[in-house]
Amino acid sequence: MKITIRGPWLAAATAAIVFAGLGLTACAPESSGPGATSGPSQSSGVSTATGFKVGLLLPDETSTRYETQDRPDFKAALTQLCPQCELVYANANQDAAKQQQQAESMLTQGVKVLVVDPWDGVAAASIVDEASSQGVPVVAYDRLIKSPKLSFIISNNYEKVGELQGQALVEKLKKDGVPAGSGIVMINGASTDNNAVNIRKGALGVIEPAGYKVLSHLETWDGPTAQKFAASQIAKFGNKITAFYTANDGNAQAAISAMNAAGMKLVPTTGLDATLASVQSILAGQQYMSVYNSFNGEATKAAQVAVQLATGQTPQSTDTIDSIPAFLQQPLPVTVDTIMSTVVKDGVYKISEICTPNFAAACTAHGIK
Repeated sequence: MKITIRGPWLAAATAAIVFAGLGLTACAPESSGPGATSGPSQSSGVSTATGFKVGLLLPDETSTRYETQDRPDFKAALTQLCPQCELVYANANQDAAKQQQQAESMLTQGVKVLVVDPWDGVAAASIVDEASSQGVPVVAYDRLIKSPKLSFIISNNYEKVGELQGQALVEKLKKDGVPAGSGIVMINGASTDNNAVNIRKGALGVIEPAGYKVLSHLETWDGPTAQKFAASQIAKFGNKITAFYTANDGNAQAAISAMNAAGMKLVPTTGLDATLASVQSILAGQQYMSVYNSFNGEATKAAQVAVQLATGQTPQSTDTIDSIPAFLQQPLPVTVDTIMSTVVKDGVYKISEICTPNFAAACTAHGIK
């Protein structure tokens, strides 16, 4: 995969830039099924004045961000940009075949643009092929779809995500006096997810030069599978495991659950997505860190690009991926020291949501107030 970056993009600036391009307002009720309609998306009859259908396909419900952040943020942005537009939404729930069916249903219902976060970035190429044959542009959202027919890519710098995770882990191990050559268990994301491949690349680019040894690894986004694997590695390696490198918060919590179940002293564990459970876990001294990408920034930009493509405009890009125009955000590390400056500052969580009674003492200790 070739990535060309033509200009920096900071997550905090996303919303301001997004709405600079289109000064429109509010949207029609959201359809609750897997569907939308077909037809050329850039025909003369498509406009924000009359409205049109926009399809949004998300990959799973196990990552809490999709239902609590991406979906409502995308809908809110679409509502601002297109008063008469209708959002048609579906979640694949970890099933590539189901996502294909949902996309076909949306095309049958007449969507003028599809925004797709693929469960399987390779399999989803067939969605792009079918949509393209009907003149419907497809925006790859968060995860890359392996198709040259994509119209646009909205994502984050996932290699940088891995670098931040690896850097935090290495710095923590060195601070704790853990010598080079010590063992790390890696639970990466699914091998079919291009983001996971880039995250792993970024992490190894920091971990390996530091001299730490990868004892074993697994590729999955499934929490129960990750927990079972972590338990098996704890049984196999015991105290030889000095850290768990985990690619997202779901895998991090799985590893922590396995350590707790085995009565093992918790070792540093990384994550991604800054879920509420993981932010609280970080405060409690369990998970060591996570990485935050602005959900609102990503969803808002995706809504803008979707409206522009459907109405025949050319969206601005900051990057290209495999010669496809793209827009990439830059990630931020989340530790006990940066919770206030990331997820609280951006309004992802209120302090009252984080500092529930079980975490009130930890919040006070770390100045979260």
